Amino acid sequence: MNFHGIEKIAAAILYEGYILYPYRPTAIKNRQRWNFGTLYPRTYAEAQCPPEPFRLVAECLVTAEANASLDLKISFLQLVPQQRNSWEDLHELSDPSLAWEEAVERTSEHQNLLLSDLIGSPLMLTVLTDAADLPERRSSDEAPGLQAILTIDAKILQDGACKLHLELENASKLFSGKEARRDEALPRSFVSAHLLLGINSGEFVSLLDPAEIYRESAATCHNIGVFPVLAGEEPDRSMMLCSPIILYDYPKIAPESAGDFFDGTEMDEMLTLRVLTLTDAEKQEMRNGDPRARRILERTESLTAESMLKAHGVIRSLRQIQEDAQ
Repeated sequence: MNFHGIEKIAAAILYEGYILYPYRPTAIKNRQRWNFGTLYPRTYAEAQCPPEPFRLVAECLVTAEANASLDLKISFLQLVPQQRNSWEDLHELSDPSLAWEEAVERTSEHQNLLLSDLIGSPLMLTVLTDAADLPERRSSDEAPGLQAILTIDAKILQDGACKLHLELENASKLFSGKEARRDEALPRSFVSAHLLLGINSGEFVSLLDPAEIYRESAATCHNIGVFPVLAGEEPDRSMMLCSPIILYDYPKIAPESAGDFFDGTEMDEMLTLRVLTLTDAEKQEMRNGDPRARRILERTESLTAESMLKAHGVIRSLRQIQEDAQ
């Protein structure tokens, strides 16, 4: 299935919290990652107090014909330390511990999984990434391959709906085991992990507003770390986004948004004004840091007055509210 129609909102989720204002790598809050939906290696996750997540569980409902098939796409970021020599040459920093961990987008797609084959027969897949495909400017010796186990199961409920159960577990190994530090575990983690689901010859059921016949079944869906919502163009029900952020059905990027800010759902207008007030030294560090931060700066400094006005606020729709007669 072509997920092109929902990949923009999926990309926004992927980088939500990736780098925060003031977008400088040396800022303390950018040296402690704030991404949603991080799945750590299990040995590290269970050793923390409280435990950190090492898996996600997504459950949702579909109504399907006998020949229905499922497509799915796993997306996440792998945080990779840059080459330290390159960092020091570029930024002239004496403390190598400030080296920026840059994100590499990772995906794993699985298509044409027959729903009839999944009913009563769980499918287990191994998801692997290879450090050899990293760009040269990233430190591949510090970015090992990742491994996850994906389990998919399905069962028919009394109301005729089919309940899907998907579980993604980080199975990456750590040399230090339970004694591993966070900076060792993070490059072996699935950051901002989420799923895109597509159904052929069938429809997904909204978990937020299910039809009355499916209301009880929808209430039995148990999700851990993700929130499945209908995606694409309303009223199409062929795609579902399992997001680490709470969303509504058919989420959209505001057309007034000139680009990503990655900053924890903050408003574009506020962040634009804040970027413009950075000092020259702060802007230079932002420009020389992560490429995405540099694009934010370039885009913000080139905004016209008309573009700024568009970001000030828009009323999407109005509905009449009737007051009770006194």
